[in-house]
Amino acid sequence: MLSYLAEYEEVFGPLRLLRFITLRAILAAGTALFIGYVLGPWVIAKLRQLSFQQSFRDKSEVGKLADLHSGKKNTPTMGGVLICVSLTTSVLLWAQFNVWTLTAMFVYLSLTMLGFLDDFLKVSKKNSKGVSSRMKLAWQGGTAVLTLVILLTHPQSASEVRELWVPFVKEPVIQQMPLWFLFGFLLLVLLGSSNGMNLTDGVDGLAIGCSLSVALVYAIMAYTTGNVIFSDYLLISYVSGVGELTVVCSALVGASLAFLWFNCHPAEVFMGDTGSLALGGLVGIIAFMVHQPFTLIIVGGIFVMETMSVIMQVASYKLRGKRIFRMAPIHHHFELKGWPESKVVIRFWILSLIFAIAGLGTLKLR
Repeated sequence: MLSYLAEYEEVFGPLRLLRFITLRAILAAGTALFIGYVLGPWVIAKLRQLSFQQSFRDKSEVGKLADLHSGKKNTPTMGGVLICVSLTTSVLLWAQFNVWTLTAMFVYLSLTMLGFLDDFLKVSKKNSKGVSSRMKLAWQGGTAVLTLVILLTHPQSASEVRELWVPFVKEPVIQQMPLWFLFGFLLLVLLGSSNGMNLTDGVDGLAIGCSLSVALVYAIMAYTTGNVIFSDYLLISYVSGVGELTVVCSALVGASLAFLWFNCHPAEVFMGDTGSLALGGLVGIIAFMVHQPFTLIIVGGIFVMETMSVIMQVASYKLRGKRIFRMAPIHHHFELKGWPESKVVIRFWILSLIFAIAGLGTLKLR
């Protein structure tokens, strides 16, 4: 919104600076951080007043983990509302609206509503079930369909989204993905990223801290993909207008930092599915639109680890009757091994940073 003030540079010369994505990205991060930090105490107090506490599984289901997390029972959840307000407000203020930014926010808000409904059912019924898996899949599938409708009917994005790029290759491996393949691929990206983030959200500060490094990397990728000079130098895809997603990623960084202030151990609030499903979906759709979906496997290595640990645990138990880990997702395995929660989180943050740097390196290795 405020970016359009650049058109009045004749009235006030410095307004021309608002044409630069880098400046607006910095302002977006600062705005989201400020809004989240200021509103945080009020939102947390409101969630406590409404008795929106996280529902935990009892000792008969998770054993020793119930004792380790016993102190969290009165901590409010649905803190993803705080992230949503700060991120969305910042994007509305500083991003220029085009098909890329509008699509990213559509996916984010759609999955925020799904997560909110899931959390609300959990806290209102006082159990950990929430929305059924079938309904979640249907909602995410519907979001993928509407996303494709938007992207395929807009002239700026219609041809771009059908290209399939992979790391280390200078040209798209598929120039025109068939519609059935395109839908399946987008749905896989959204499911993988949103559910991967959701599985990672299990201990104080883990998911939101890891999302910071991912958001920073995709801010850089969005900027280079939307810049003719940088994309030509790096031999990556050039997508007109997609640089505006840098502002969205920067707003995500600011909102995440603000939320981490309240979510670090011992957490004052949990993001819940309201935050985790939506943040994962936002990262996934941005990765898809900047032609870096496979790089997300590297950049979001922590989310991949968490997801794979669950898949391996379930498969091993069904096929062999034995568990590989003491508990999945894998961060609970290390908790049960005796690692303090803060040590688990910090070590996973370190790994997340390493994965992020490795993923960023793929821009040059072609």
